Amino acid sequence: MLSREHGILEWWDIGNCIDHPVAEQRMSKRSKKNRRAKLPVPGKSAKRGIPRLAVAFLAIVIPASLGFWWWKVKSADILSSPNLTAETKTANPAAAASGLEFQKLTGRWQRLDGGYIMEVKSIASNGSIDAAYFNPKPIHIAKAEASRDGAVTRVFVELRDTNYPGSTYSLTYDPASDQLKGIYFQAVEQQRFPVEFVRLK
Repeated sequence: MLSREHGILEWWDIGNCIDHPVAEQRMSKRSKKNRRAKLPVPGKSAKRGIPRLAVAFLAIVIPASLGFWWWKVKSADILSSPNLTAETKTANPAAAASGLEFQKLTGRWQRLDGGYIMEVKSIASNGSIDAAYFNPKPIHIAKAEASRDGAVTRVFVELRDTNYPGSTYSLTYDPASDQLKGIYFQAVEQQRFPVEFVRLK
């Protein structure tokens, strides 16, 4: 009986202790500690979230930037291509016409007032002439070129040799008579003479 009563008393005392203010204070401290332990730490969750947001941001921004750059490049190519094509179409007919006119100059030409011979071997698209000059021996040609002045074809030849220290021919092609006509500058005497060249058949 005593043991039972003693047990009952102990149980009763424990029950009373729970209702006691000191016990309640201890219980509240324990519950607060438990709550604090269960609450997530803000710093850790934020640190975990920032890298994920950064990766997602880069995954969106980088492809978008590359796509915009590719679109700008393609747009520039599309806009510039018609202009280049138009320029080429505009320039080609003029170059082709000049080339046809220049080809009329090829051949051997003799000056009417003497045995001077000028041979036009070939003419490049830029007007540069591969030529030879004879009197009757070969005379060195320093410069020879053809040019177009509107519908007129012009020829300029500079001689650099013994007794020809910079003598020049400034000629114009006459398609009606198939002749080269113009002025000869004699560098030694510093004089100019009208001259004509006819084509040798």
